[in-house]
Amino acid sequence: MSGIHEFIDNEIKSNDVVLFMKGTPQFPQCGFSGQVVQILDYIGVDYKGINVLADSEIRQGIKDYSNWPTIPQLYIKGEFVGGCDIVREMFQAGELQQHLQENGVTVRGAA
Repeated sequence: MSGIHEFIDNEIKSNDVVLFMKGTPQFPQCGFSGQVVQILDYIGVDYKGINVLADSEIRQGIKDYSNWPTIPQLYIKGEFVGGCDIVREMFQAGELQQHLQENGVTVRGAA
């Protein structure tokens, strides 16, 4: 396992909810990343945002790691959930909130 894969693996395993995104949760730098941030903030879940624009190795590494070609990528309890479309669909169906709660992640916002 390369150094970048070890870093990604460690981030995903040591944080309940991790969002690999363009920009930061405070300043998303693409619309898709921004949408996922809005959803996570709305349901009131603690998560770690990792800015792939800050490091090209992470940007490519996360695509290889998940075998998923696009950013953002959301991980819950070490499991790849999906990108913007999947997260949005799950949120609208109430499945994202349910998935978080089933995995023992506190959701403070509107259910």
